[in-house]
Amino acid sequence: MAKILIIEDEKPITELLEYNLKQNGYFVEIAHDGEEGLKKVLEIKPDLIILDLMIPKIDGMEVCRRIKGDSNIKSIPIVMLTAKTDEVDRIVGLEMGADDYVTKPFSVRELVLRIKAILKRADSGLTEVRKVEVKELSIDPDQHTVYVQGNEVVLTHLEFNLLLALINSNGRVLTRDTLLNKVWGYDYYGDTRTVDVHVRRLRQKLGAASDYVKTIRGTGYKFSADS
Repeated sequence: MAKILIIEDEKPITELLEYNLKQNGYFVEIAHDGEEGLKKVLEIKPDLIILDLMIPKIDGMEVCRRIKGDSNIKSIPIVMLTAKTDEVDRIVGLEMGADDYVTKPFSVRELVLRIKAILKRADSGLTEVRKVEVKELSIDPDQHTVYVQGNEVVLTHLEFNLLLALINSNGRVLTRDTLLNKVWGYDYYGDTRTVDVHVRRLRQKLGAASDYVKTIRGTGYKFSADS
């Protein structure tokens, strides 16, 4: 049974989420502020975290930063809850490593579908590529390692799957919607900036190999080592 930690201070929301997640077979823990949330993350090592940005003691952005900065827990997926007007916070949250965000007021059904998709990513079939050697870039999906010019590059699980999805396309252009389906694992309607933010993070980490991830203006992205 997958464990989900909800870090949220609004009781009606926590009760709504707890009920629906338990109905879908998840074990649920709740923390009502950032300080308590960080303690519970370390204690129970949840499979996924639902994190509100506006929480007491330690705000959600700082909670996210600390989780993604701790090698023992940084791989735990985070879904952020944000106010609809907080676009800047959403983008910053994604750049800090959050896997997804949902704006308030939100559809519980949509949130549950996203959670299911995130938790199923490990079985998404993206590891059909075996070891890849492309100029400065070396990727071993079995070991979940990436090296650029002999130096290891640490990617989040989502960034790693994004890179594999692009490589698996064999030079074909993948639209943002296609990438959302392949990597995020759900049909996404609305702002596709989530993909752009994660591609930007991936490029930053790839450094000398960043040009292999190419933008096709007005369409999407593709992987190509051709200059």
